[in-house]
Amino acid sequence: MIENKKLHKEAMHVLKLTSRTFYIPINLLEPTLKNTVASAYLCMRAIDEIEDHEMLDPKTKQALLYATSALLNNENGFDVVKYRQLLKEYESILPEVTLRLGDWIMICPEGIVGKVKESTSIMANGMADWAGKGWYIRSEEELNDYTYYVAGLVGVMLSDIWKWYDNTETDTDLAIAFGRGLQSVNILRNQQEDHERGVNFIPDEWELDDMFHYATQNLSLGKKYMKDINNRNILLFCKIPLALAEKTLKALKNGREKISRKEVETIVGEITK
Repeated sequence: MIENKKLHKEAMHVLKLTSRTFYIPINLLEPTLKNTVASAYLCMRAIDEIEDHEMLDPKTKQALLYATSALLNNENGFDVVKYRQLLKEYESILPEVTLRLGDWIMICPEGIVGKVKESTSIMANGMADWAGKGWYIRSEEELNDYTYYVAGLVGVMLSDIWKWYDNTETDTDLAIAFGRGLQSVNILRNQQEDHERGVNFIPDEWELDDMFHYATQNLSLGKKYMKDINNRNILLFCKIPLALAEKTLKALKNGREKISRKEVETIVGEITK
């Protein structure tokens, strides 16, 4: 029990280091939900760091992600020893959140851990496919496919958690749009950085306005997603990242790179008061 408490505390510490957007709303959840969503988010963040790593080549990323997906999908449980052996050559460059995937699975409640592993496995497989394509997105259909794997599945996973927790039913398509909306804002915000590493997530022949429209449309669907949620604590969790994304999108339209810490605090304060 002491070991479990220690792991939960470490999970929140790692979460704070890896995600400014999600640490705040996760930390506001009641204890059971907080621990569950934190461990689930960290599982997905673990593989996301492999996909995004600037020192790994696409073939290595693909191999690591396919192998991790298979380990997550193993009906006999996640083999931590095999996972650490898989990463051994890259231990010195991979972040803690990735190396400790086994810990995040361990602290996820038994009743929902299967769904978390399933969604994370699907995500890793989809990310591996896109690494093989060099992340070259030609159309809106391909953008929808990519954003489904890297973000829409977060929405699906969260909906599974709400259902498990108190039988809250949400629309799967709207859950995917919720994640997609947040990701499309990230794509707009990270354009320069992505360009420097040789990738572009904006479809061929799209103007910047088209990408802004795509983000706005999905954020709007994300708002509809919340209409099925009656649990105030869960609703609070969903409102914060959505409001931060909307504010960031507005800032980007006005030529700013991101919103300030003070703006973040104001938004969170208004939602939680």
